[in-house]
Amino acid sequence: MDSTTDELLMLRVRDGEVEKLGVLYERHRTPLFSFFVRLTGNAQAGEDLVHDVFLRMLKYRHTFETGNRFTTWMYQVARNAHFDSWRRRQHEVSLDAQEMEDREALLSPDPTPDVKLRHDQEVKLLQKALAGLPVESREVLVLSRFQNLKYEQIAGILDCGVGAVKMRVHRALEELRVKFSQLAGEEAYEL
Repeated sequence: MDSTTDELLMLRVRDGEVEKLGVLYERHRTPLFSFFVRLTGNAQAGEDLVHDVFLRMLKYRHTFETGNRFTTWMYQVARNAHFDSWRRRQHEVSLDAQEMEDREALLSPDPTPDVKLRHDQEVKLLQKALAGLPVESREVLVLSRFQNLKYEQIAGILDCGVGAVKMRVHRALEELRVKFSQLAGEEAYEL
């Protein structure tokens, strides 16, 4: 396995060793796929977007600069690819809880069949609530909570300050809490 840092590999790709992009693809395809599936709610779209990102990284490799963090640059490219895809579709995909659960099973290497019913219901409600958020809120939550990026990295991706990222995350979490409470109340009412 190649222990070269992502940044050094990308610099080598930029300088003409395009085959090194394969190493970066192997390292980052799963986190990118997870990012896109959580944003789009569609595994096929996620796979297509992952490929689009790596094609764009190859095409725009000359824009990667020494001193840049690879993951920050990669997620900027990913955001642009997602936005372009979304703009072409001009609508958001609606998600139901079962579809989200099926997608999460694709992302999880160790599914646990013995999880309690209540936990499953809460997870389904949380996924449904996340899917119901505006894309900007969902994006910042996916980057911070699921992709585990630091606020500084997210600020670089979103091209804003760390304080703005903290505020966006706080607001998105509040939106998620309200949406989750509404859905939980609706479900309790239906029972």
